[in-house]
Amino acid sequence: MSEILKLQPAAIWRNFHLLTQVPRPSGHLEKIQKFLLDWAAERNIEAFQDEAGNILMYKPATPGMEDRKTITLQGHIDMVPQKTPDSPHNFETDPIETWIDGDWVRARNTTLGADDGMAIATIMGIFEDDTIPHGPLEAFMTSDEETTMYGVNYMKDGLLKGEILLNLDNETHGELMVGSAGGINFTAELEYENAAPESGDVAVKVVIGGLRGGHSGLEINEGRGNANKLLARVVADAIANFEARLASWKGGNMRNAIPRDAEAVLTLPAENAAALKEVVAEEWLKDFQEEYGYIEPDLTLVCEDTAQPSTLVPEEIQDNLVNAILACHNGVLRFIPHLPTIVETSSNLSIIEIGEGKAFVKILVRSSSDSMRQYCVDTLEACFSMAGMKIETGGDYPAWQPSPKSEIVELMTEIYTELFNEAPIVQVIHAGLECSVILSHCPGMDVVSFGPTLKSPHTPNERCNIPSVEKYWQLVLATLERAPKK
Repeated sequence: MSEILKLQPAAIWRNFHLLTQVPRPSGHLEKIQKFLLDWAAERNIEAFQDEAGNILMYKPATPGMEDRKTITLQGHIDMVPQKTPDSPHNFETDPIETWIDGDWVRARNTTLGADDGMAIATIMGIFEDDTIPHGPLEAFMTSDEETTMYGVNYMKDGLLKGEILLNLDNETHGELMVGSAGGINFTAELEYENAAPESGDVAVKVVIGGLRGGHSGLEINEGRGNANKLLARVVADAIANFEARLASWKGGNMRNAIPRDAEAVLTLPAENAAALKEVVAEEWLKDFQEEYGYIEPDLTLVCEDTAQPSTLVPEEIQDNLVNAILACHNGVLRFIPHLPTIVETSSNLSIIEIGEGKAFVKILVRSSSDSMRQYCVDTLEACFSMAGMKIETGGDYPAWQPSPKSEIVELMTEIYTELFNEAPIVQVIHAGLECSVILSHCPGMDVVSFGPTLKSPHTPNERCNIPSVEKYWQLVLATLERAPKK
């Protein structure tokens, strides 16, 4: 049995443990969908799965509370699959192994899945317990939030009956989120005819790793290293000064995660190999350590011999691609002018795959301003179009604009202050939440987002703060008990 089963509140940690035993990476949700439907059937809870892969559950009001507004409890069932380079974990088949580190629950060498397993465990704890007082409830557990927000983008109008939406996907206890950034997926792609390696050349692999990575919304303002952007500087130097040629590039694997590692295979004249290795080890590594040592203490950069590739990127295309990667915007573009501590617009150069006749660059653009989001997309399109790449955008979702007067926010502010003798922080967030899309299908819902404290989501360093879960649970239960009347 997991040690987390000894933690309080038992209702959340027991169910979270169950979730860790069921694989649920984005794009592979069949097992968790079946698990949740079976779990509900065993407890005689009304539940079904819609055409978009979302799971919905319903629970009637506690006797005497039928006059309360219907509350929709909402979270997403998928998790970001990230692991350390040496981890053999298979997210499609293996359970998550948890462990306790002081006040934190962590996973061994993988993401923990508390984003957003905490929400799903909370819903399970409420729906299985008939002693918790509440008005009419529905649960909306959405599919593939972390990749395309597929579940909410393809939900049917009129699917939800709730008048109040409690989104349980915020990651700092003590905050009530009332607005979030919108986003759009940017993809640049190119097909090319392979070139052959030069006779007598040797091959090296340049690998950058050990970066912290992180959530491309919540942590984009912290100055963390982007493995693709750092690698581009080394590759450009190798091409310009060591006659190197690009064979392949692979960096990052999730649009909403800052890439932690990247690698490129290069060929070059044998007589230049030793000098390139020396420059990488003694100059580039030193530069990166000076630039990022404070925030990226575990950064690694190596240049090592590797097998000769069978194909190269043609020289002109190679130069255009590397120049575009160097030039494209990455990170914060602008802060909100009237809230200068909150990011308004950003982009994350998340995934690069080059080799065998194809090149892909994938970027997630976020903004709470529709016009600035489009401006950022336009700059990226201009950059990669000059490299001859085909541009596609999709998966866009709007910003969630704060409501000037929210009954549920006022109530929860009052409850939070009573429980913890301090007022919560009411603010907007740069991360993308599903609230905006749900509101486009269900206009008029009163919405707030909150949750326990998580750190470093979307990385193997993800962790959940144990004391905050107890306080979060108290806030949830008190909110249900004091739900507004219709």
